[in-house]
Amino acid sequence: MRKLVVLGVFFSWVLVAMAGDKVQPLNIKTGLWQVTITSAVSGRPPVPADVLARMSPEQRARYEAAMKKMVSAAPKTTTHNNCVTKEQLNKDPFSDEKKSCTRTVLKSTGSRMEIREVCEGNGVKSDITIQIEALNSENVKGVGHVTAAGGDKSMNINTNFTGKWIGAVCTDKK
Repeated sequence: MRKLVVLGVFFSWVLVAMAGDKVQPLNIKTGLWQVTITSAVSGRPPVPADVLARMSPEQRARYEAAMKKMVSAAPKTTTHNNCVTKEQLNKDPFSDEKKSCTRTVLKSTGSRMEIREVCEGNGVKSDITIQIEALNSENVKGVGHVTAAGGDKSMNINTNFTGKWIGAVCTDKK
């Protein structure tokens, strides 16, 4: 469950969304990028009641222990590679498109972008904000915040990230 949350969050906050002519893409190079994300989690992940009801007592105990450990853990840092193509640069260089989400670019210039994404599904609603700054054509940094809520539970994830251009040829895709 934690891996799904972390992956979902990761692909949600390290993105640059484009919407028609109003959005100016970040002035960054295409090719292989290395992205490092540090995230801190607070609260409890919203899990639909029907999912919890289907768990055996043992499964639920393991789930509860894992969630307690996740929330009490120190911030976690992960690094991965992204291949950014020219086509993606005009849409969303660092993110996979998610059908259950709606993105809005709030502000964009060649050096800064602010995005809001709302995702809904399985009784859970996530509100995500991302601010990305292109320090130059080979380096980006940013922050993100995720609030996920459903039922009587909510979770917050705060992130800081950096990205650096590795090279023009993508040898390692995400």
